[in-house]
Amino acid sequence: MLAKRIIPCLDVKDGQTVKGTKFLQLRQAGDPVELGKLYSRQGADELVFLDITASHEGRKTFADMVQKVAAEIDIPFTVGGGISELADVERMLSAGADKISINSAALRRPQLIDEIVSHFGSQVCVVAIDAKLNGDEGRENSDEETWTCYLNGGRIPTERNLFDWAREVNDRGAGEILFTSMNHDGVKQGFACNALSRLASQLTIPVIASGGAGRMEDFRDVFKQGHADAALAASVFHFGQIGIPQLKEYLRKEGINVRPPVRV
Repeated sequence: MLAKRIIPCLDVKDGQTVKGTKFLQLRQAGDPVELGKLYSRQGADELVFLDITASHEGRKTFADMVQKVAAEIDIPFTVGGGISELADVERMLSAGADKISINSAALRRPQLIDEIVSHFGSQVCVVAIDAKLNGDEGRENSDEETWTCYLNGGRIPTERNLFDWAREVNDRGAGEILFTSMNHDGVKQGFACNALSRLASQLTIPVIASGGAGRMEDFRDVFKQGHADAALAASVFHFGQIGIPQLKEYLRKEGINVRPPVRV
């Protein structure tokens, strides 16, 4: 069985790492270069860098910041935000990214997935999906729940359903999906395990879970109940609530296959 991955996420705005709740009320969390260096040293399995306002502001991801982070880490590095054409992918890979993440651009023009896979390989293409659970105040409660996909960092709802879109992404050859539950984001009460389990049962590519990490037990549950392949988190790492080495020790004791922790 492949090891489960622990992935810190750097949401970057105006050159600083930020974190909010349900995509709102952003607060600063530190310098992305220093945080990336720390997480690499602590034994994170990968790092994700998202320029969270690039699509909304109609600009490209800042390549210079990507270069600075890439120079300080020795783990796989995924970069997203404002990537809408093959030239953007080339630019990010040249800056030091190992993978790129597309979201709004893929929803607007799904053929972009095919183009990236054809030119760079499926392993380079991560499709991020920001989705919100409809009804019942956003609580997961059944297999019939409906999730709406959003554009531009959670600002614009679409007609696309999470599960239908995820299957299309899978069929178009993307390497993995990064699913963020907008209902759970920053709330720290656990991941969207029902939706994640459904995704895992319907897809043949890995699913990265995002949104809801608050305790070490939440990571255990997202792997055991949500069947996620990786768990992404931000504020619990940025503000020192959970240490990556301690988290990995805990998960190993819970019988979850993770790569050995690094002692720092």
